[in-house]
Amino acid sequence: MDMLKSFDELIAAVQEKPKKKIAIVSPEGTTVMKLVKQALEAKLAEFILVGDEGKIKTMSAEAGFDSNLINIINIPNQKDAAEEAVRLVIVGSANAIMKGNLPTATFMRAILDKQKGLNDNRVISEITIYEKIVDAPGGGFRFLTDCAINVQPTLDEKKQIIENAVGLAHKLGNTLPKVAVISAVEVVNPAMPDTIEAAALSKMAERGQIEGCLVEGPLAFDNAISQEAAKYKKIKGEVAGQADIIMAPNLLSANPLRKCLVYYTQQRIATAVMGAKAPIVLTSRSDSAETMLLTIALAAYIS
Repeated sequence: MDMLKSFDELIAAVQEKPKKKIAIVSPEGTTVMKLVKQALEAKLAEFILVGDEGKIKTMSAEAGFDSNLINIINIPNQKDAAEEAVRLVIVGSANAIMKGNLPTATFMRAILDKQKGLNDNRVISEITIYEKIVDAPGGGFRFLTDCAINVQPTLDEKKQIIENAVGLAHKLGNTLPKVAVISAVEVVNPAMPDTIEAAALSKMAERGQIEGCLVEGPLAFDNAISQEAAKYKKIKGEVAGQADIIMAPNLLSANPLRKCLVYYTQQRIATAVMGAKAPIVLTSRSDSAETMLLTIALAAYIS
């Protein structure tokens, strides 16, 4: 499989593939219904809307599309709707699941249910993807994780977060992604525990405990993504200056980086939530319509 190198290529690839079905939990809301209309017009996916049928039909008419063209399952209760959407994925009637207008806790509780959820006994993590913006060679997508779910991951959780991002990179055609485990500095400092864990993750990959990628750390953000910065600081290696995946030490650092990509550099982004038995579409209320559409396209492509 050829490596996808841009969102335009991703959209084109999704439009050429058989349409995947995404189950949306409690979609009653103007933003979600407009998004469904746009995704249908762009031929990105098909949808199963699980929620209050009366409200869905009213809002779909307001959004400007015929609700009779979409499968609607009438379950007004949000908890029950989330559980039904999960069931649809498990039995193969849907390929991915998406959060609509319900609390994230209610949505995720159904997904993580150990008896009937999509829990795969792995850490679930968020990955933000964007197109190359600095001097790293080769083009293609860059990945930043975890920007939304794991607040202060342990060493083992960081390993799984890396594996989730590597799995996504593989699905997009990058067969050997380069992973930079970043910190504020690029040397091991006993006063900074995340630098010790970064070094441990690097050694784990070297010994085959993390497969399908190259891992180096600790690296500072500049010398992880910029060859010029890596050269200036005399940092050598196969990852320095050309990282595909940026593994941040915690949510406090990853989430602001994600927002900087959007608001300072005006990057187009999409997000993926990995680690479950199927892709999860979990967008932010502040995400643009374009980000939401690209996120749907990404989920459709990898499911």
